[in-house]
Amino acid sequence: MIEPSGSPASRSRARAGNRPKGRGADQPRRLRCAVYTRKSTDEGLELSYNSLHAQRDACEAYVTSQKHEGWVLLPDAYDDGGLSGGSIERPALRRLLGDIAGGRVDIVVVYKVDRLTRSLADFAKLTDLFDRHGASFVSVTQQFNTSTSMGRLTLNVLLSFAQFEREVAGERIRDKIAMSKRRGMWMGGRPPLGYDGIDKNLVINETEAQNVRTIFRAYLRLGSIYQLKIYVDQCGIRSKLRKWRDGRTEGGVCISRGALYQILRNRLYIGEITHRGEIHKGNHEPIVEREMWNAAQQKLEEQATRPRQHCGRVGKIDGSPRQGLDQAAALTDRARSHISGRASSASRQAMLAGIIFDSSGNRMSPSHSKKRGRRYCYYVSAPLIRGRRAEAAAGIRVPASDVEALVVSELASLLRNEPWLHDTFGTGLDVNSTGLLFAAGEMVANDILGGSPAGPQASRSPDQQDRQDTDVKPHPCTLVARVEVGMRKIGLLLDGPGLALALEEKAPNLTITLSDPNQLRRIIPAHTLRCGKQVRLVVGKIDTETCEPDPHLISLVATARRWFEELRSGHRNSLAEIAGAEGLDQAEVSRSITLAFLSPTIVEMIIRGEQPPELTVEKLRAVRPLATSWEKQRLVLPMR
Repeated sequence: MIEPSGSPASRSRARAGNRPKGRGADQPRRLRCAVYTRKSTDEGLELSYNSLHAQRDACEAYVTSQKHEGWVLLPDAYDDGGLSGGSIERPALRRLLGDIAGGRVDIVVVYKVDRLTRSLADFAKLTDLFDRHGASFVSVTQQFNTSTSMGRLTLNVLLSFAQFEREVAGERIRDKIAMSKRRGMWMGGRPPLGYDGIDKNLVINETEAQNVRTIFRAYLRLGSIYQLKIYVDQCGIRSKLRKWRDGRTEGGVCISRGALYQILRNRLYIGEITHRGEIHKGNHEPIVEREMWNAAQQKLEEQATRPRQHCGRVGKIDGSPRQGLDQAAALTDRARSHISGRASSASRQAMLAGIIFDSSGNRMSPSHSKKRGRRYCYYVSAPLIRGRRAEAAAGIRVPASDVEALVVSELASLLRNEPWLHDTFGTGLDVNSTGLLFAAGEMVANDILGGSPAGPQASRSPDQQDRQDTDVKPHPCTLVARVEVGMRKIGLLLDGPGLALALEEKAPNLTITLSDPNQLRRIIPAHTLRCGKQVRLVVGKIDTETCEPDPHLISLVATARRWFEELRSGHRNSLAEIAGAEGLDQAEVSRSITLAFLSPTIVEMIIRGEQPPELTVEKLRAVRPLATSWEKQRLVLPMR
């Protein structure tokens, strides 16, 4: 939301504070300029010189050209990478608006007007805020600014026609697609398994079509997507192999369970085309008989309405368990199936799938992205995945590895916590049985951490020691009923029956019952933190003693000092010569060499690994110009 403006008197005082004192009336007013940059996608942001850097360089050059008008560049970087211009809910933009409302910015400089927003309504709100706080807006490549009435008129006209053109084009395309599909035409895209797209028509690929029929027949026989997945993999059926004009190939891999479900639900296979809930007869030939397809749909509906043991068995973390102990038998069956090694491969890849939610109760689904051959996995709230604009602001996206490691670490810590084990499962046990319980907790903790079973040998029976190498390790998801990720905390609701069963597996002569269900709820202080272009999960208070040196930061500072020493000693005569020798762009060398003047205190913190997580290579490079005062450097950089 746009913040309300201050009083007219406060605005007058803010504008008056910007006027130079003790100068003649002909001296230009000092205008503080903030550069805002944005890129809609994450693609290319990992490069050392990306679109955000190019936009900032162009804006800085424009501000420098207006120095005679009193324009002064502010050192703060307002960069939103990977965020759409359809909404103003962007971190850097919100920070910029706060600085404008605080009277710290006079002119907002962008590369193009659409970098600020693509919505006419949002732009009207932004310009209203600019006007109320005496700020103006400049687009350096479109030769107008909102400090004049003609500039504001030109901008509004451009945005109005741009929005009108987008809406009309969208309506034409939607009408054309709807009319074509009513006539049974295939409107392009990627043809599904079993068909090839030839001359804008779907033509049956007989080899793939046979695989589709095999999938339908196998599902009707097995009645389970999970069993179907195993059967399809054993038969060697793979996804559709696609070849692109540039030589790239895609597909030809094992078909996932989600893809199998889509195949079974796809009406193209019976010669029909769907559009916005309407079903039309297609012009292509069917692959599957309608009777077989109808039977598959009926079986899918039966599976969808069948109650699942892992869904809806507990309420929210901070509430009371719903049907918690009443469904102990169902939970025990689920835990036993996991412990016996029958957990699906998907649950192993996304350990918390199905049991992790955000604080609003929305399910968080596993997701991933690939950059430069590396795979980054996340858990993402449903509103963010489905694009619900009204709810997206409250959505959460956390790194999968961080939250999974946190859950496993907390589980292991509790299982090694003897007072907690006694209060939760040990009521009524004698001394010997309590010792067996503690030993079992230690072994289960070591199992979920991936280590070898350990514990006090004296408290273990010979039968326990013989079973060490034969026991199947429990999967962590069998011990947790629900995970809730909030903005400042993560809640765990442990699976009491699952924990009891895992402990009994390690102590077969011991009967363990749940004594206090309230002990199963745990709250861990944690919050997400954006570190450069990455999102990290920070647990509790950030402790600099536990940080590790960042080799990328150390290398950046060392390289900057080496380049400066080469210039100072005369070994290199210019930045262009350094760039040519290093195989880099001269702008990148110019942007990095100023770090040779970084404060020794900051350099020592970087070497020791005591810098905050926010101080990344991208953040360090973005601080331009670097203040010559070491005290000012500590104020500008995110240092503690």
